[in-house]
Amino acid sequence: MEKVRFGIVGVGNMGSAHSRNLLDGKVTNGVLTAVCDVNPKKLEAFRAEHPDADVKCFDSAEALYSSGLCDVVQICTPHYSHPELAMSALDHGLNCIVEKPAGVYTKQVKEMLEHAKKSDKILGIMFNQRTNPAFRKMREMIRNGEIGEIKRTNWIITDWYRPQYYYDSGSWRATWAGEGGGVLYNQAPHQLDLFQWIVGMMPEKLRAFCHFGKWHDIEVEDDVTCYCEYPNGATGVFITCTADAPGTNRFEVTGTKGTLIFEDNKLTFKKLVVDERDVCFSTNIAFGAPEVESVTEVPLEGENSQHVGICNNIANAILGLEPVYAPASDGINGVELANAMLLSTWLGKEVTLPIDDDFFYEELKKRIAVSKPHRPINGESTTVLTWK
Repeated sequence: MEKVRFGIVGVGNMGSAHSRNLLDGKVTNGVLTAVCDVNPKKLEAFRAEHPDADVKCFDSAEALYSSGLCDVVQICTPHYSHPELAMSALDHGLNCIVEKPAGVYTKQVKEMLEHAKKSDKILGIMFNQRTNPAFRKMREMIRNGEIGEIKRTNWIITDWYRPQYYYDSGSWRATWAGEGGGVLYNQAPHQLDLFQWIVGMMPEKLRAFCHFGKWHDIEVEDDVTCYCEYPNGATGVFITCTADAPGTNRFEVTGTKGTLIFEDNKLTFKKLVVDERDVCFSTNIAFGAPEVESVTEVPLEGENSQHVGICNNIANAILGLEPVYAPASDGINGVELANAMLLSTWLGKEVTLPIDDDFFYEELKKRIAVSKPHRPINGESTTVLTWK
């Protein structure tokens, strides 16, 4: 196999972007051979944009899967359909990349992951933020013990501004039936992944306050504040919103030996001379505080290859050249966090992790039952697809 043949399921915003990357030759060992979409207008737009591309167009995933034209498919459809389409791809003997999130609720994601265990094909997830050198360096430094024992995490990620027009651009957007959630499922899944991937542990309990349609005319959450506690006694706060302007993207991880701060795509390390725990119990100075040895901007190495990097990695993994960097099995953690934050809000109390999969799904179905599509714009259909 000289080039890995890619197929794209869904040529909306993300599917179209992946198509361009492949057709522009940015995926070194990959080539786009097929796309599909259930919306004929999307296929027409694809053909109009790429009139000379040697790419076969299909009107269903099943037709694309059965064509024999692909080695790997990328699932770029609304969230509920990710697990179902991924399992079908595996059943057709195809490798697969699912867009984030892995699914809407833990029960369906676990079903997908169990299904994947029976296949010898690769199932990856588009966690492209993991390619950011700053996040990779944070993870490395924490695992090397450079900041000591983790005491606190704080992430405020509010630079996701979205106007009402954005939500109205698709009848399925920001609805329980069509999307399954709001900022936690559309904009912030990357940070929910990194929140646990970087520090190397999941919270064991959390209390969240999700505000539904606080700043927009939508059903789902657009403003979230969450407090969490970790097994080692550390605490954390996660804040996200789609209405703050200007927004903030600042992630702090404080350990006993110092603090790492990510902001403005730079990584700063405030390093202590002596471990804070040693100072706390040895000093005889009433207002004595640990001395800061240095405050430095951490040098970052490597490219921030984003979506192209993940696609290159999957192509190389299929060719046996490197391991999968973002396996879909990692996707359960971010979905678990999002589910737990919603559940805590719905119940009005703290919840422990892992959550009860069936209980969350039953609560979600109550919201789906009364969900309504947005008013259509630009000729968009008012139909909201619902999934099992």
